[in-house]
Amino acid sequence: MSTSPAPAPATEPWLSGSHSEVPAAGRAVLHALDHALDDLQKWTAGLADSEIHSQPLGLTPIAVHLRHMARSADRILTYAEGGELTSDQLAALRSEHSGTEPLIALLAEVQSAFASAASRVRALAAANLESARSVGRKRLPTSLGGALIHVADHTQRHVGQVVTTAKVLNSLRDKGRLA
Repeated sequence: MSTSPAPAPATEPWLSGSHSEVPAAGRAVLHALDHALDDLQKWTAGLADSEIHSQPLGLTPIAVHLRHMARSADRILTYAEGGELTSDQLAALRSEHSGTEPLIALLAEVQSAFASAASRVRALAAANLESARSVGRKRLPTSLGGALIHVADHTQRHVGQVVTTAKVLNSLRDKGRLA
């Protein structure tokens, strides 16, 4: 088995002309979420449920990254909307490092979270992106635009970690070193 994914789609989301009704900054966030979902589906294809919960070479399990991406988008957008985290959001944060869900369930959680995030981004995208926002108990300063962009960059960082871990898993499997 090769460690390479299936061929990339012909056109990346940011070049597809999609989300054209959304102002540029919000559209970039939507495209980042679309691209993330494409990459997650591509790079996790063929991985066993046990593999996504494993820690090859001590790396964080793919399952943790998937839970974190889904749930952090919700938290960051809560701050973008000017809100504070709820007890449910805090409980979800605490549970990100545990669980035994199958890959299909985790990808469904990500897809659902990204669909919800897209609706929220659309609602915020035309607002003044310089509007002040604060994050966390320490009320660290940011802006609406900063929070929106962080949804995209934070998601992409974790996608990169999923891709790396998937490559390691596939390489170990190819070499017969994966139990």
